[in-house]
Amino acid sequence: MNHPMRKECPMTNQLSLSNSGEPLLKAQDVAELLNISKAFAYLLIQRGELRSVAIGAARRVRPQDLERFIEGNLTPVEE
Repeated sequence: MNHPMRKECPMTNQLSLSNSGEPLLKAQDVAELLNISKAFAYLLIQRGELRSVAIGAARRVRPQDLERFIEGNLTPVEE
């Protein structure tokens, strides 16, 4: 069954909910991109600090939500 909001990413055959066609990220992907442990990535998702999409029992992160998380956690530059 096709979902109207989901589309296949032709390069990876992964489902995408982003308008840019980028694939959804697994906790392991998030961990690698942020240079943190997979357990900490799961914790951020579980706490709701990092917005995620529920697909059955799995959680996935949209690339734009990861970008928002990073932007929201920037520390101010001291002059």
